[in-house]
Amino acid sequence: MSLFRETRSWWQERSARQGFSATFFQFVEILKEFGRESTPASRRQRYGDVEFDWDHRVDTTGATVSWSDRFVGHLHSAYQPTEPAAFHEMMALAGIDFPQFTFIDIGSGKGRVLLMAADYPFNRVMGVELLPALHRIAQQNISKYGKEPRRCSQFESVCQNAVDFDFPEEPLVVYLFNPLGEVNLMKLVSNLNQSLTKNPRPAYVLYHNALLEHVLLNAGWRKLRDERYFSLFSFVEDRS
Repeated sequence: MSLFRETRSWWQERSARQGFSATFFQFVEILKEFGRESTPASRRQRYGDVEFDWDHRVDTTGATVSWSDRFVGHLHSAYQPTEPAAFHEMMALAGIDFPQFTFIDIGSGKGRVLLMAADYPFNRVMGVELLPALHRIAQQNISKYGKEPRRCSQFESVCQNAVDFDFPEEPLVVYLFNPLGEVNLMKLVSNLNQSLTKNPRPAYVLYHNALLEHVLLNAGWRKLRDERYFSLFSFVEDRS
């Protein structure tokens, strides 16, 4: 993926929507945040909960992401793997009948959530990742993790822009950890709504640290739970 192409696309989309000045100052803030996150101390912090990687012999922390992929991530949403304890608490509290649903992680990165979700009896598990480098690592992690029997044996990562993703025609649990900015999240939710309206089926959004939950609420989703780590939403079909 071309860093220049991604930056130009980001600039064109933002400037068309909010003007040159606002886009310029937003870009400066991204550069500042990227600089702060690139210091040696911050790099050590990106190793995060490396115990998960050590236990399973995989690579899911943010420490080994290249500077160019980290910068593209800042243009969209910086890479941050989900803490295992938080994920398992979400699974315990969500009250989902796992075998009935396909689990989809939007912005799946190196695939940590896919690996953890495979330990639950979902029908299947899918990840959607924009950056080819992260997708390749996710594939390697899935290959290693899948050597032992898992409660869900069908799990995969696809490399694609999430706003163009065609949701499978089966009951869904869509996992979000703020993978997209507001505009692109609106596009993704619109696509998801169209899929669910065309082919009605049960669907939930499991939103970790729901900073942009108003996008779902404005699109007609109903909040079922509001917990410490996450919010759970269900789709309400517009029958008017």
